[in-house]
Amino acid sequence: MAYDAVNMADWQISEAAEKNMPTPEEWQEKLGLQKDEMLPMGRLAKLDFLKIIDRLKDRPDGKYIEVTAITPTPLGEGKSTTSCGLMEGLGKRGVSVGGALRQPSGGPTMNVKGTAAGGGNSLLIPMTEFSLGLTGDINDIMNAHNLAMVAMTARMQHERNYNDEQLKRLTGMRRLDIDPTRVEMGWIMDFCAQSLRNIVIGLGGRQDGYTMQSKFGIAVGSECMAILAVIRDLADLKARLNNITVAFDKSGKPVTTGDLEVGNAMTAFMRNTINPTLMCTAEYNPCMVHAGPFANIAVGQSSIIADRVGLKLFDYHVTESGFAADIGFEKFWNVKCRFSGLKPHVSVLTTTIRALKMHGGGPKVVPGIALPEAYTKENLALVEKGCENMIHMIGVIRKSGINPVVCINRFYTDTDAECALVRKAAEAAGARCAESKHWEKGGEGALEFADAVIDACNEENEFKFLYPTEMKLRERVNMIAKEVYGADGVAWAPEAEAKAKMLESDPKYADFATMMVKTHLSLSHDPTIKGVPKGWTLPIRDVLIYSGAKFLCPCAGTISLMPGTGSNPAFRRIDVDTTTGKVSGLF
Repeated sequence: MAYDAVNMADWQISEAAEKNMPTPEEWQEKLGLQKDEMLPMGRLAKLDFLKIIDRLKDRPDGKYIEVTAITPTPLGEGKSTTSCGLMEGLGKRGVSVGGALRQPSGGPTMNVKGTAAGGGNSLLIPMTEFSLGLTGDINDIMNAHNLAMVAMTARMQHERNYNDEQLKRLTGMRRLDIDPTRVEMGWIMDFCAQSLRNIVIGLGGRQDGYTMQSKFGIAVGSECMAILAVIRDLADLKARLNNITVAFDKSGKPVTTGDLEVGNAMTAFMRNTINPTLMCTAEYNPCMVHAGPFANIAVGQSSIIADRVGLKLFDYHVTESGFAADIGFEKFWNVKCRFSGLKPHVSVLTTTIRALKMHGGGPKVVPGIALPEAYTKENLALVEKGCENMIHMIGVIRKSGINPVVCINRFYTDTDAECALVRKAAEAAGARCAESKHWEKGGEGALEFADAVIDACNEENEFKFLYPTEMKLRERVNMIAKEVYGADGVAWAPEAEAKAKMLESDPKYADFATMMVKTHLSLSHDPTIKGVPKGWTLPIRDVLIYSGAKFLCPCAGTISLMPGTGSNPAFRRIDVDTTTGKVSGLF
């Protein structure tokens, strides 16, 4: 049944749907899983990835569906909602369907944006567990990451306090001679704590640490999280966790987690994170939640592991990419699919009237402030102008060999004339288009959408990567800038270009993925520029090296790895009923 999404808060819908939510034992029967393939954790369960994949290794994969979006407003355009709605619509059509979404970070959940559980009748349940740590993956990642920092800072202190002979005799360790001005890693926590972006540690005496500048980032920005999203198995996790560059020594050589002899212990903390958590939509379609990497500096997708499991368990598997098609889909296309070897059948381009109006010149959209009237009243001129951004994103997806399905994620304030205009523009650009009211009506509101996706999945595509692995870093960046973002070219800062040349000359980095770092609020590097910018150049100021994840991250503009908490954060509205223990106020 569909609930009254217009008048009920998301947490109220979740609470009502949870009354009939399948138990782990019922899911085991529904999905045909063996008893030892389910790892119950309260009302939820993890799936034993290694056992399931081994048992089903000869089963053909299902249809692989990716969900992306046009350039969003700061409020987001409902990719998670659309992903859940598509699962619900396909479920109403009687097909075997499931999906995989990212785990939300505590930072946005307790800040302005709120949780990322979808919304209305197309959300994930149980919402409280989903929003408040789930089954502990982020906590395990924090422990693993911060253990590496403990290992490094303790090593620096002991190397300062002991000479070479004492160091060898007392510890058996060689001197790493870490340069305190070239420490790459910082500490992490899962909140938006701007006051910890730049800190000084080690104040006190010789037994109180090594005094130096340090920093905190948000947990989902950790390289450990980036690694979890792209690994294929436990052995892959262990190898990558031993190869993270923590700092450089005084001669300029990298010092890794393996050098610090901490990578194996990090793996011990993260050993259970390789198993996806099983949740479901409000209409009880199974959906795994696994990994939640920062989409700006990492792949921004749910995990390769979850997709591999889903493609074996379901005939249709839905996976979501973070941010818009210029970031999320581009990384899905050229990084995730290259790492996984999986070929998508279709990509869904989530589109809202609200975002199209913004791109057409509408008033500024600010989180926490009511939308201006232009976004809730019919305005065909703004929609028509804004369709340029949608048409550009259709073109981006078509470059991969996929013909996308445009989903108009319709809100109850959108008019028939506005939606008809978008459909006409999408179809003129060569895409399928479907209107969907999943937020308001659940699966019954997504039937046209589900049918369009089924049709697209039955159509062969010629999926191909944008560039070959042999292409050098600067050439890749230039191609992405021109073909995906629509830039005229790339301008490299001298330091960034020197770093790129060094990386191109070292064969060790030849197979590293190119992971672009750019704002998600514009096709350009400037978040204030909407629509489809013309006559601009992409500036690259630095290249970050994630040696464990095997990413090279060219940075366009300034991206903070520790967001700030706004003046009206979500935590002000979250409460607990002390009689029942129920949480309220989660979005």
